[in-house]
Amino acid sequence: MIGFIKKGLKKTLETIKSVAPQKKEKIDKETLEEILIEADMEYDLIEKILDSLPKEIKREQLETALLSLFKEVPETKIDAKPFVELILGVNGAGKTTTIAKLAYRYKKEGKSVILGAADTFRAAAIEQLVRWAEKLDIPIVYTKQGHDPSAVAFDTIEAAKARGIDRVLIDTAGRLHTQTNLANELKKIVRVCSKAMPEAPHRKILILDGTQGNSAINQAKAFNEMVGIDGIIITKLDGTAKGGALFSISYELGLPILFVGVGEKKEDLIEFSPKEFVKTILDEIYTPEEKEAS
Repeated sequence: MIGFIKKGLKKTLETIKSVAPQKKEKIDKETLEEILIEADMEYDLIEKILDSLPKEIKREQLETALLSLFKEVPETKIDAKPFVELILGVNGAGKTTTIAKLAYRYKKEGKSVILGAADTFRAAAIEQLVRWAEKLDIPIVYTKQGHDPSAVAFDTIEAAKARGIDRVLIDTAGRLHTQTNLANELKKIVRVCSKAMPEAPHRKILILDGTQGNSAINQAKAFNEMVGIDGIIITKLDGTAKGGALFSISYELGLPILFVGVGEKKEDLIEFSPKEFVKTILDEIYTPEEKEAS
């Protein structure tokens, strides 16, 4: 786990090292502020953290403060069969690839999976998801561009019920002509899912592009207002020095980060652990002696 997190945070850790090249037992507030700014934590949140800390900060003190910013992932009771997950996010965030990575993960855990290509706004999105389904050897429900996405969602759930499939992953549009159109479409998909199966979708997951850093927060708030989000997946973490934005994203939205994408391969999706994330960052700041003593 730590190896994967370190891989995903490579550019962020390089940024930290450029600000604080010497590891120390204590770190002063000014240096910490510079580190967190460079790592793209929101300034107001940095001030909030610093206000609660002494002038010279020990590892344990910073660790407690940083961990308090994360919303813990609630235990998801997966009693429903199929368990329906609606995947949301803007185009370009890595939504389709993340769906494939989730499907691969579930399949590896011994679960049966079906995909629903309900982003009918873009032909490319349908084609990409169909290719992934073929590559992973899992079924998919899809139609032509421009068809009703709610019908695709309904048919996917019905197919899953008929075949006794464990997990349903439904892709959705990330952009329509206006945000109002997008909101109306997503709300309709949610309603139709619940008609196909009571309480579906069981989890609504938002995909955020890690390279956008804090600018992704407003985007996330908009989706949350539209349909309500249950959790977040951060993609492209390995391609950015803005790893500090994860603190702001989780804190501002009050939502758990479920997984992070740390590469292009189907295996490069790891369960997010706030403790391992914080530990990896602190290992770049503090001396090993302080780390072992904590």
